[in-house]
Amino acid sequence: MAAVYRPARLAGKGKRTVLLVLLGSSLAGCVRLHQARFATDEVPTLVGSAVRENRTPMDAALACFGAELLSARARPPVIAVGDVRDYTGKYSVNEGNAITQGGALMVTSALGKLGGAVTMAERFDPTIAERELGYTDRRQLGDGAVHDVAGAAGPASKVPWLPYYGGSIAASDYFIVGGITELNYDIRSGGVDVAVSQLGPKARTYTESVAIDLRIVDTRSLVVVRTISLTKQFSGYEVGLNLFRFFGSNLFDIEAGAKGQEPLQLGVRTALEEATLRLVGAVTQHDPTSCLSRHAGFAIGGRLPAETSASGPGVTVPGVRPASTHPINDRAAASSPSGGSAVAVPFQFASAVPAAAADGVFERIAAGAAKGPFDIMLVAHETETLDAAQRDALTNQRIAAVVAALRARGFRGAVSIVWRADPLGPAVRSAASGFQDIARLRIGA
Repeated sequence: MAAVYRPARLAGKGKRTVLLVLLGSSLAGCVRLHQARFATDEVPTLVGSAVRENRTPMDAALACFGAELLSARARPPVIAVGDVRDYTGKYSVNEGNAITQGGALMVTSALGKLGGAVTMAERFDPTIAERELGYTDRRQLGDGAVHDVAGAAGPASKVPWLPYYGGSIAASDYFIVGGITELNYDIRSGGVDVAVSQLGPKARTYTESVAIDLRIVDTRSLVVVRTISLTKQFSGYEVGLNLFRFFGSNLFDIEAGAKGQEPLQLGVRTALEEATLRLVGAVTQHDPTSCLSRHAGFAIGGRLPAETSASGPGVTVPGVRPASTHPINDRAAASSPSGGSAVAVPFQFASAVPAAAADGVFERIAAGAAKGPFDIMLVAHETETLDAAQRDALTNQRIAAVVAALRARGFRGAVSIVWRADPLGPAVRSAASGFQDIARLRIGA
């Protein structure tokens, strides 16, 4: 009699083993990767996402500012990039340097994103160019053609090597140097981990920060034209569910969850790009704040740019805090005889002409002056770097412009200077991210 084969039934433990194997297989299927075979005698290779351009939140602002510089039709400045080092000293034996060592390359790429608005001169790694100049000096470098040597006569005027008479290397106007100076781990963290009978959820958040310090230097005089220091925080999270207990005679240890963190090196690149944009703005005398405030990923002073206030005589200028929260305006209001509020009047870059945001301010100031005295803050962009004498002369012109604007609107009261920048030194006060106070006036009795 022929034997009949019947598959044996899996025991309870075997069922659970198969279930775990199937569960692991299903989790592996959640990873969207495909395989490609590049040669007939090779095993398939996993292939992930396609290569793309390295985008950052600053791309749109850089493109915007580059277009503004090109529209000005001025000669593009020649800018070189020096060493932008990692000065944090954070190093791990297992993972190496915590901070990218390619800061100079990131700054160079940021200049390239300006779309030809600046000319870049290579100074970071001129090794190949210097070797070729050495070959040329020794009459060893050729391009396969015969060249005429100026000043030579007869057959000696035709040579197979490249003649060189000097002056072929373009001089730079400015160069950028600096570094990544801070990496602060776990400046704040928190969370919760609850378990009952070794079963429960957990959640945790943590924050760290980095800071960079760059400067742009005049190549000919080695005078530092502008310095900038920026910092950025990075936040991460971790959530999960743990199960560790016996079911019958079997011990189950199951963990599920997710965690993520903003990429540290991407944040460093973004900070370096913003610093580069601001430094270029300083040497070209073009204010980049409008491009920064119009594009996503940037908030002046930690918040989105505000619109002009619709009530009261005040104005809320992008980058300048309202009178109720501005510490200088708080002191001005406290010292005002009527306790009136202070308002801010912004000016165009290196100009005595008030910015567009101030168009409707003077009407409100003239109307509000009848109710009592209050203070006016004159503010300028922080990228406006003038020497003390130039700043003092421009401050006189700006004060005169404010008085003239008020007189034109019928205000005939007193105008006095409460404070102004020291004409003998760099005594300007920071109003907010991107702006600086240059003077304070009091109108009314």
